[in-house]
Amino acid sequence: MDSSLGLNIFTILFLAGTFLAALVAGLGGFAFGIVAAGIWLYILTPLQTASLIMGLGLVVQGYSVWKLRHALSWRRLAPLLVGTALGVPLGVFMLAHADPHYLRYGTGAVLVLFSLYGLLRPTLTPIKAAAMAGDLGAGFLNGVLGGATGLAGIVTVIWCQLRGWTKDQQRAVFQPVGVATFAMSAAWLGGQGAISREIIRLFVVALPVVLVGTWLGLKFYGRLDEAQFRKVVLILLLASGAVLLVG
Repeated sequence: MDSSLGLNIFTILFLAGTFLAALVAGLGGFAFGIVAAGIWLYILTPLQTASLIMGLGLVVQGYSVWKLRHALSWRRLAPLLVGTALGVPLGVFMLAHADPHYLRYGTGAVLVLFSLYGLLRPTLTPIKAAAMAGDLGAGFLNGVLGGATGLAGIVTVIWCQLRGWTKDQQRAVFQPVGVATFAMSAAWLGGQGAISREIIRLFVVALPVVLVGTWLGLKFYGRLDEAQFRKVVLILLLASGAVLLVG
């Protein structure tokens, strides 16, 4: 194959995956890593993929958080952030030293079962009792999964659904937690020397595409009502779980 043709195919696949992932994340508030990895892993190494998901995901989530800053509540955020900070180092250790396949398969099964249950059952009873302990636990599991796979925010998304918050309240919780997870994971990886020049180059190339895709996704999000947003979240969780199981 001609080298220039191969380079063009690489660029097209990389930027197409980047745009689609940013669009979906802008719409639903998460799933950037799932969508991006579904395409990037054909052309990038797992470490490159995880590193770029963390770096570009930080941009996607940060931009979205800024747009939804009116709904931020530190009272809701604090325990989830503390739990995440405790879980990320363990997740990064697993990424570097262990086979994360079992974690991915287990997470995929939980996502599929939860989303199917939510789609088949119109409403869920919001969790009120022992909410602080649940917030800390959800944050810790979120940090472990984010550090190990780059899938920041997935556990927090489920927890926000169970808490019964409005769509803006949910996104003003799980997206800042996603930002923190990406930032902490990237810092731990960078401290271990895992961020190469090639990863930095790909990050710079993808940045404009990420911003455009996120902006467009947020435009679509603004047109959703509460029921439609809940259905979008559950469908994205179902797709994410299916990808983890078959991947």
